Amino acid sequence: MKDGIHPQYRTVIFHDTSVDKYFKIGSTMSSDETMEWEDGNTYPVVRLDISSASHPFYTGKQREVGSEGRAAQFQRRFGSIAAARRK
Repeated sequence: MKDGIHPQYRTVIFHDTSVDKYFKIGSTMSSDETMEWEDGNTYPVVRLDISSASHPFYTGKQREVGSEGRAAQFQRRFGSIAAARRK
C-alpha cells in the first residue's frame, strides 16, 4: 500500500440525534468535536440524523406497501366508475 493516501481508521462515536442514541464503532470519519466515553477514553463524535436506532425499517414501524399489481389498483380505484358508464 502507498503511504499517505489512506484515511485514518479509528474508533469514533456516532450520535443519532433523533433518538439520542450513541454508537462506538471504527470509522474513517473525521470530526473536530470529541467526547469522553464510558471507558474513560476520548473519541471524536459524529452527529447523525438517522441510524438503525431510528430508521422505520429497522425499528419495525415501516408502512406496509400493498402487493397488488397496477391493474388491480386501477380496478379498485376506477372500476366502479367504468362499470357505471357502461350501463
